[in-house]
Amino acid sequence: MTESNREQIEYWNEQAGPKWVAAQAHLDRMLAPVTEALMERAAPRPGERVLDVGCGCGETSLALAGRGADVTGIDVSRSMLARARERAAGKPGLVFREADAATASFEAVHDLVFSRFGVMFFEEPYAAFANLRRALSPTGRLVFCCWRDFRENPWVAVPYAAARPYLPEPEMPPDPRAPGPFAFADPDYVRDILTGAGFDGVDIRPLDPMLHLADSLEGGLAFMQEIGPLSRALAEIDEAARGKALEAVRTALEPHVAADGLNLGGACHIVTARV
Repeated sequence: MTESNREQIEYWNEQAGPKWVAAQAHLDRMLAPVTEALMERAAPRPGERVLDVGCGCGETSLALAGRGADVTGIDVSRSMLARARERAAGKPGLVFREADAATASFEAVHDLVFSRFGVMFFEEPYAAFANLRRALSPTGRLVFCCWRDFRENPWVAVPYAAARPYLPEPEMPPDPRAPGPFAFADPDYVRDILTGAGFDGVDIRPLDPMLHLADSLEGGLAFMQEIGPLSRALAEIDEAARGKALEAVRTALEPHVAADGLNLGGACHIVTARV
């Protein structure tokens, strides 16, 4: 455990990790459009060596290996890695490693450093990406996705706006670049990090998938109380305020329920670069 990332490592082991394991199938379905777009952009080839950063419960590592790549998935969450190893049992081309990508030692042998929403949590992102660049071969490439601005993401913005009147005012405005899901919302910031870390040919493109949050409104409400920014906010208020907030969220989500369930838009960057 590194001092710089200690808070994130503790959070993903003690709080978020077990919840993500429980919701693994749900999250994989929700993020399937992003996974598909990332795979198309990364275009892993048979025999390529891939480092999957923030591999979580293993969905992207499995997809990369399914295309013939030799994959090392790394994460800081022991519970999520255990689930990844369970899913990968008996499948070739997959190794999982508990490691902090910001400081772990890597051989410069990887053809691709890949991540689906796993790189926005570094306390020192310039140093972390410089470290990841050292994992790449001289012809290697980087491909990852990250969320755009919170307000551009209806899947979080719609419920959060509905709950906002019942949440406490922050003591000071949050730092938009603090480690967290939306830390890389600003493409100029991402470009500066990557060029500062020594990458070339940085390319940042928008992806606006429709995300299937749940098969029903009730399922969506249950999901939002466990996963995502709203879950953390709701955990900080009393039961009465939580009940009012959830009723407001229910009303805001009702127009987004279709025949197949609850669907809301997402907004991401797909980022590519080369050594």
